[in-house]
Amino acid sequence: MKLLAVCGPTASGKTALAVECAKRLNGEIVSCDALLVYRGLDIGTAKPGIAERQGITHHLIDVADPRESFSVHDFERLALAAVRDIAARGKTPVLCGGTGFYMNAVLFQSGFGQTGGSESVRKKYETIAAERGKLFLHALLKEVDAESAAKLHPNDVKRVIRALEIYELTGKRKSEQRDGRVPRFEYTAVAIDYPREELYRRIERRADEMLAGGLIGEVRGLLAAGVPEDAQCMQGIGYKEVIEYLNNRISQSTMRDIIIKNTRNYAKRQLTFFKKLPGLQRIAPGCATDAAQEAIRYYDD
Repeated sequence: MKLLAVCGPTASGKTALAVECAKRLNGEIVSCDALLVYRGLDIGTAKPGIAERQGITHHLIDVADPRESFSVHDFERLALAAVRDIAARGKTPVLCGGTGFYMNAVLFQSGFGQTGGSESVRKKYETIAAERGKLFLHALLKEVDAESAAKLHPNDVKRVIRALEIYELTGKRKSEQRDGRVPRFEYTAVAIDYPREELYRRIERRADEMLAGGLIGEVRGLLAAGVPEDAQCMQGIGYKEVIEYLNNRISQSTMRDIIIKNTRNYAKRQLTFFKKLPGLQRIAPGCATDAAQEAIRYYDD
């Protein structure tokens, strides 16, 4: 079995490229995005609609209730089942997404995804971060797992909490999980290589399209349906800023600026993460058809 992985930062055209590749490879797409798993989160996630999917089956989209937490372990279990089912039917699995830990959970055997989650433990550390601050939370991790703390910025609260969660649930440090990145499958990984300033323009344009397309109304609807403000899905970029606006803590123009700033920062982290993906092939920006032709060439080599 051989996989094609289309990865990279937000707003870089991954979906269009993955769809075009899947059409050429008789494939189906497995989404590797931490927010696309949630039902009802459509506009702020740029969830591909029916027309955008062009008849290609997409897996791991709309599989979780927005009131629930969804871990890397949950994703790994469902995604591996989808990949194996696609291959068993004689089709090509095409991974597509920008959540690096999700993509790695499929491509590699790793202890990170083997430890289950605990909502109560996670909530405990989220409360500590809210009440005592990010630096205090990071200091807690440093006490029990200095190696992991050295690799994580205090602002990366989600991963700091995950490392603390692993330690509390297993008694072992995340940094002790040394089974490395052993590939599960043969794969080719590609990413569209936009110049940084052009990527930032695309991010700004996407933010404006989301707001014009009804992002504020989408968040209002989720809250009205009983999704808590502190739900895991509502911490995603776009959703948490709209909540701040709806609570009259920031203006609408400030909300827009913060969404763009946070998305840019997230894109930087994605670029750094995927640089470490073994064998990543960079594709020049262009139309999806041309990009797919180059991606398929790498896949066939």
